Amino acid sequence: MENLEIGTELKNEINNNYSVKLYEEQKNFLQSDLGKTINSALDIGLKAALPNLIEDQVINIKNTILEQGFKEGLKEVINSGIDIGKSIIGVATGNFENISQVQLAIKNGGVLDSISKLLDVTINLAKNKNLINTSISKILKQSKNTIINSISDKVEETLTNQLKSIEKIENYCENWEISYKNQDFKGMEKAYKNIKNYLNKTIPLENTINEARKIENIHNLIKNNGKDFNISIEEKILAERL
Repeated sequence: MENLEIGTELKNEINNNYSVKLYEEQKNFLQSDLGKTINSALDIGLKAALPNLIEDQVINIKNTILEQGFKEGLKEVINSGIDIGKSIIGVATGNFENISQVQLAIKNGGVLDSISKLLDVTINLAKNKNLINTSISKILKQSKNTIINSISDKVEETLTNQLKSIEKIENYCENWEISYKNQDFKGMEKAYKNIKNYLNKTIPLENTINEARKIENIHNLIKNNGKDFNISIEEKILAERL
């Protein structure tokens, strides 16, 4: 009984550690990916709001806004907004399982509203420090919806691309399975390389990671076995569980 309890405790600890690690990986990925997306969208939005300015002037205004706290504030906006969104939509495990949950969390967590408020604060700071003049400040505030719409469109585009990447991973996993059943290691290798390639640029979702890990373990087991498919049932079961 004691050994059973120790085994259960160890399993729970491993699961908890994995959950925490996945949470951090998802948070870091979204912070980085959405941060880059919003940064790019801010360029587009500012150019639309200030069509009479040359590009260098727009870049200087953007850099001024970033330096007045927008860049640092954005990290907090993304993190807190997504956590609030998770709570509202009921992500029980704390970790996203699919892109639809990410989309709902961003929408319900008020990320765009918080970005809008952050823009107000940083534009005011820049104006009060005479880093941008009053007329530019007024134009930016009047055109803020244009900027926010640009950010919203780019965020949606990014999430759509994430969905496409996940679908590609799923397709490559199916291709790997077909090649595995046909004992076609060349086909397996091609699918496996594509899986790894897309995993590097896709938000880590639990189901996707688990499937990819199972494939990786079996793939390497066969590869290290001289590409011989004669592996024991025990080896296969162990590889699928690791």
